[in-house]
Amino acid sequence: MSIHTGERAPFANVSQGVREAVAEQDPRWLIDHRAMSGFQWAIVALMIGLNALDGFDVLSISFASPGIAQEWGIDRGALGLVLSMELVGMAVGSVLLGRIADRIGRRATILACLPGMAAGMFGAATAASVSALSLWRVLTGLGIGGMLAATNAAVAEASNLAKRNLAVVLMAAGYPVGTVIGGSIATALLAHSDWRAVFVFGGVVTLVFVPLAALWAPESIAFLLHRRPPGALGRVNAVLRRLGHPQIGALPGTRVEPSRTPFSRLFSADLRGLTGLLTLAYLAHVMTFYFILKWIPKIVADMGYPASAAGGVLVWASLGGLAGSVSLGLLALRVPVRRLTIIAMIASVLLVAWFGQGARDLSGLAWLAALAGFATNAGVVGLYALLAASFPTGLRASATGFVIGVGRGGSALAPALAGVLLGSGYGLPAVAVLMGLGSAVAAVALLLLRR
Repeated sequence: MSIHTGERAPFANVSQGVREAVAEQDPRWLIDHRAMSGFQWAIVALMIGLNALDGFDVLSISFASPGIAQEWGIDRGALGLVLSMELVGMAVGSVLLGRIADRIGRRATILACLPGMAAGMFGAATAASVSALSLWRVLTGLGIGGMLAATNAAVAEASNLAKRNLAVVLMAAGYPVGTVIGGSIATALLAHSDWRAVFVFGGVVTLVFVPLAALWAPESIAFLLHRRPPGALGRVNAVLRRLGHPQIGALPGTRVEPSRTPFSRLFSADLRGLTGLLTLAYLAHVMTFYFILKWIPKIVADMGYPASAAGGVLVWASLGGLAGSVSLGLLALRVPVRRLTIIAMIASVLLVAWFGQGARDLSGLAWLAALAGFATNAGVVGLYALLAASFPTGLRASATGFVIGVGRGGSALAPALAGVLLGSGYGLPAVAVLMGLGSAVAAVALLLLRR
């Protein structure tokens, strides 16, 4: 099964002279072939920030989990279910809202998801039971899932061909940025307050991003040309002005594909193998990814360290994840992303198993967590880059949403499964080996894809 690069470029089979002659009539060519403007990089930076927000929101429950378990007296099995709840919401949000992002636009979807995320964070701070907390985490996950599908498509469509892989990888690298910065703040909050402060902080920061997205997240030109809503020409020219590109006198006369691309096309003869293998790869790898990120604070706390120290180890895992994400992005300028992602997943299997062997002190645990975070995050951002490059405009957010939705929905079992295994008497070394096998399955799935 080959990896698609989206719809055929509008000028793929014509000479350079013809391309230049029609360039001013199709802004997709301008975006694909001209250097990235400052505003295009500003869009990428905003999406990095939104993904950082996702990183903190998803892991806020991990930072809070030791305090919740102590205050409510719940066991590991119940805590594992709570840790999985926003992943369930994310699964539903990714599939449903990802499809909506291909209908109403990337910008509108992002602006709709942010208030829902904020409400979920503030609601979690008021929860007084496991059931109430779980419902608020599902709401947070719904918003995160929809926003992830929209931001991945928005970055791909705002970037030129030369920098597209790098831009998507940098956007995905925002996840560990959020856990590093937000985690450091959460650690400080936990040293002076209880677990509720973590959710209040997340809700406030989420609301701050609403006006930022309204100002700096224009609708993508590829989406406007694909859907052609009323006033499309004026909206396209407004974005072109902000990008620093020439405006056009009329919309291009031909379309690459119908304005309404059915969701079922993901499972057509030419795409179903690609959709299936990327979904399997994402599902399997994030099982390993979420085992590390969800259970680190509780594992460290059970070793006798305070909650603030447990959060600090999670921050080290995120620092390693940031280093892995940026490293993969820079290497992707010269090495095929698929190959890099497979290497990262093989490393993930080995390093997660090593983390499970433990260390003598807190410093050793932090280093092992950083190494595991390096490999697991690199694998995730590589998958995001493959998703952005593999599907056409009318399906880009839908495909991303479907893969993320199925993947994170299935991966909701990871924290719960680890909790059941640990609660049943299995040692951390054995559990880590078992959970690390998810990355091995993902590597095999990507090996089945031909470049």
